[in-house]
Amino acid sequence: MRTVEDFKNGQVLLIDKPLKWTSFQVVNKLRWHIRKQFNLKKIKVGHAGTLDPLATGLLIICTGKFTKKISEYQGQEKEYTGEITLGATTPSYDLETEINATFSTKHITEELINNTAKKFIGNLEQKPPIFSALKKDGKRLYELAREGKTVEIKLRKITISAFEITKIDLPIINFRVVCSKGTYIRSLAYDFGKALNSGAHLSALRRTKIGNFNVENSQGIEEFIASL
Repeated sequence: MRTVEDFKNGQVLLIDKPLKWTSFQVVNKLRWHIRKQFNLKKIKVGHAGTLDPLATGLLIICTGKFTKKISEYQGQEKEYTGEITLGATTPSYDLETEINATFSTKHITEELINNTAKKFIGNLEQKPPIFSALKKDGKRLYELAREGKTVEIKLRKITISAFEITKIDLPIINFRVVCSKGTYIRSLAYDFGKALNSGAHLSALRRTKIGNFNVENSQGIEEFIASL
């Protein structure tokens, strides 16, 4: 059983983020329950790397003095598994927005998919989605996108050390990717569709690892609350 001093001195909590929750909501929920349990006015709680609401999986939560380690954890390599749907794009590159264009997939073969995936391994330049939390002139990009404003987004240098196609059941393909900090899997899905001379969007995503931390060792939110 953790004590109040444990949380103040610093804890690393591995949480399996549920679908449709924001990373911020998870932090708020945990902070509220820790404060309530130990009758605290305040305690520092933060997360090491945002997961989109439509993604599930590993979220590293740091408390107390360990919040100073957040940037260290954020910088570590990450592993994801997920699903890309070929033949259609969305403005957000995932299912947060409606399909805005459809494309033929008749020419797409398993060989083409596997050969194209190899082209995405290594040091790359990637354009983040307009529907992202990055800031431009003090405003979040997704806020500007929802206002219908077009914004020039700079390319970012990323590294993809593994991009493995684990199942093909067209129009859906399943994948595993290992990548550097700052990689947008939604952008990878979009770019992959273009490289296939079609279109694509991310239809499911799960973060499985951050550095040596594994989602297999994580807790659900309610499980953590019960453990308090």
